[in-house]
Amino acid sequence: MRLLEKRSLPPLTALRAFEAFARRGRMTLAADELCVTHGAVSRQIRSLEEAVGLDLTEGPRHRLKLTEAGQRLAASLSGAFDQVERTLTDLKAAAHEELHLSCVGTLAIRWLIPRLPAFHARHPAVRVKVTESYAPVDFARERFDAAIRVNETAPIAGAHATAFLENFTGPVTAPHLVGDGPTGLEGLTRLTTGTRQTAWIEWENNSGVTLPRAPEVQEFEHVFYVLEAAAAGMGVGLSPWIYVAGDIAAGRLAAPLGFAPTPSRFWFLTPSRDVKPSVAAFRDWLTEEAAKAPAPPGRS
Repeated sequence: MRLLEKRSLPPLTALRAFEAFARRGRMTLAADELCVTHGAVSRQIRSLEEAVGLDLTEGPRHRLKLTEAGQRLAASLSGAFDQVERTLTDLKAAAHEELHLSCVGTLAIRWLIPRLPAFHARHPAVRVKVTESYAPVDFARERFDAAIRVNETAPIAGAHATAFLENFTGPVTAPHLVGDGPTGLEGLTRLTTGTRQTAWIEWENNSGVTLPRAPEVQEFEHVFYVLEAAAAGMGVGLSPWIYVAGDIAAGRLAAPLGFAPTPSRFWFLTPSRDVKPSVAAFRDWLTEEAAKAPAPPGRS
């Protein structure tokens, strides 16, 4: 078996110093890049010239430029270092894969993100990037690996959809605002969102409960604004159970009428059934987490 010959190359530190000088054009800039002194770069270049037996630079000390040999060596070194840098970038990207998830904002804030450390602990090489969106999913136009939406049926045709969580909805308010009337919500301002103008009517139809007329209605842009307003004592808002389970357990919110089932579900969507392993792992983990969700309370 023929032994591999030892490489005959100058010291790497000298090659790095010379390449940095050739690329940046000035000793001071090369020194800043390498976190060394101007003199250290100069000494490394002189040692490289001695090692190869060629003049790689010429001209006055403070206006050095590359000789023809220096230009050829610099081009070779820059190409080699660029290739090493690209390879390392690719290796890091493969070691830390990014999963881009489009998700309805309130679920992300109230339920998903607090649980993501558990997923990262199980799959340390995968990082989940969450982007808030309520728009219809279009995998052909947007570069998402997966999406989560709330709907009665699978929101888009052609995608693979998994219903992972039931959607129970109910009125919530600050505990000190719950009254002694038939519903406990008499006289409270009704908190709504502009995107779900029919939400209260839909809840009454699903629950079989008819609320008294609200003295005032106040509109917010998002559900999580409604929930913060409700906790602050501004009135009564409507929320899916999964968004407020923690707040109710902590006594921050109260739900005197409980939570009624709705026809809608939380769906996990992918462009097709055949997905990359990281997406499949996230889907399995998501289903497991949803199965741990406590059952919603009934009317108190």
